[in-house]
Amino acid sequence: MLKKGINRRKRHYHIRKKVIGNEAVPRLSVQRSLANLYVQLVDDYNEKTLLALSTTSQEFKQHHSCGGNVKAAVAAGEMLASKMKEKGIERICFDRGGYRFHGRIKALADTLRKNGIVF
Repeated sequence: MLKKGINRRKRHYHIRKKVIGNEAVPRLSVQRSLANLYVQLVDDYNEKTLLALSTTSQEFKQHHSCGGNVKAAVAAGEMLASKMKEKGIERICFDRGGYRFHGRIKALADTLRKNGIVF
């Protein structure tokens, strides 16, 4: 594994020590690859995934062709915010997964904030 990947995993371990989600305030876990973005809402106490969204899903691909750019992150944020409101989730803990808070990660977070999600 590249040194870059090892350093990201170390940062993620430090973040995960502090960010813990529960049923009332779940943890929003973000994982990105070069071509896609994967997002999960996790209840760490009960060890359950409450909601998941990926840019590889059929629902997302019906409206957007590419999943690995900032436009796709904004679209994923809007879809995720609407699904969260349907389930009654308005507050989250944001787990950026050791990635820098810029680009697709920032676009996703800003879109969630614009749609009324508090973190």
